[in-house]
Amino acid sequence: MNKEPFANLPDVLNAKQLAEALHLSRAGAYNLLNTEDFPTLKIGGRKLVMKQDLLLWLKKHTNGQELQKIDNS
Repeated sequence: MNKEPFANLPDVLNAKQLAEALHLSRAGAYNLLNTEDFPTLKIGGRKLVMKQDLLLWLKKHTNGQELQKIDNS
């Protein structure tokens, strides 16, 4: 059993995949992608996020308890 958060997601997520991973609406994902400190990767007109950058951002913006438990297991 793989304990990495979002292990089944691709390494680069688009807005739809981000929304599904975080249980957000698509509009919510786009809002997040447009947040100033969110680690957005821009390719052409598309905004994407690297999975590892997303995990780091989540750790930074939460107390990180669940992610730390998973990382230390």
